[in-house]
Amino acid sequence: MGRNISDMPKGYGPWLAGLKAKIREARLRTALAVNTELMGLYWRIGQEILDRQERDGWGTKVVDRLAMDLRAEFAGMHGFSRANLLYMRAFAEAWPDPTIVQRVVGRLPWGQNIELLTKLKDPAERLWYAEATLEHGWSRPVLATQIQTQLRDRQGKAITNFDRALPPEASDLAQQLVKDPYQFDFMALSPDIKERELERALVTRVKDLLLEMGKGFAFIGNQHHLEVGGQDWYVDLLFYHRRLRCLIAVDLKIGAFQPEHAGKMNFYLAALDEQDREPGDNPSIGLILCRERNRVVVEYALRSVTSPIGVAEYKLLVAEALPAALAEALPTSEDLEPGMTLLPPGQDDDT
Repeated sequence: MGRNISDMPKGYGPWLAGLKAKIREARLRTALAVNTELMGLYWRIGQEILDRQERDGWGTKVVDRLAMDLRAEFAGMHGFSRANLLYMRAFAEAWPDPTIVQRVVGRLPWGQNIELLTKLKDPAERLWYAEATLEHGWSRPVLATQIQTQLRDRQGKAITNFDRALPPEASDLAQQLVKDPYQFDFMALSPDIKERELERALVTRVKDLLLEMGKGFAFIGNQHHLEVGGQDWYVDLLFYHRRLRCLIAVDLKIGAFQPEHAGKMNFYLAALDEQDREPGDNPSIGLILCRERNRVVVEYALRSVTSPIGVAEYKLLVAEALPAALAEALPTSEDLEPGMTLLPPGQDDDT
């Protein structure tokens, strides 16, 4: 039987924790190295098949025979089915530059590479999603969702005044972090939902919300209280962003954007900077999410605002637009219980 850790010499506990961390890091590096080597092998096999077919005119029957021979020789090794060999051929054809294979796609799991091959045809678009997958560590289902919701076309498209309200080193990053539109289609909601119902629904599905917000967002809470001049005010959703090192206030609107929304958000940001901003934090950022917005109206409304504010639309999965059986199976706003989740700024509950 093992001895209690309290019986060990002084300093044993921290030393053990350090060794465990080193072992985990080594295991991760080993797994990454094995994956990279496997992707390199798949690419080389695919390139060999391509070369033989293009140079010598070999047909698809060769792939059938190759699959049979390789599986017979390497019986304990998976991945040599006919379908997988054809994926290897497509892999090599899609990425003819070996430097991109080494730098990007060779470091991704095979499942994510298949998703890129089967869902995307444009090389530039495929590379964008490959690099984003590597940066954010997306699983295959998450990558499929990002492709389906056309993240590349939405990223950085919110209307903002960041170029005027933030220093240059922060404005570009902040702009790339905001989207338009935001896709809140992970739950079915009635078309006449109220703002508080939408807020509670998003909080109930906070993991999905954080995935849509993007990497670096940590959720602090909903209905964040501010007291100004003896009056109570509440921010719908409050986040902290680790790279920007600032609070991000989100105001939800069930209708179209109105100019007065910018004034109210400007007020919230001033109060947050005065009451909640920690030493070393950057100025707070506001994000107003509406069902619709007019670009010209938004640009006029933000023209003289000094606080950094972005405005974007959001899209919902409306229950009435679904087939009746599916709509009944999904949770509605009435099914979702109100609640609050609190995390300290910077805690690793980002996606």
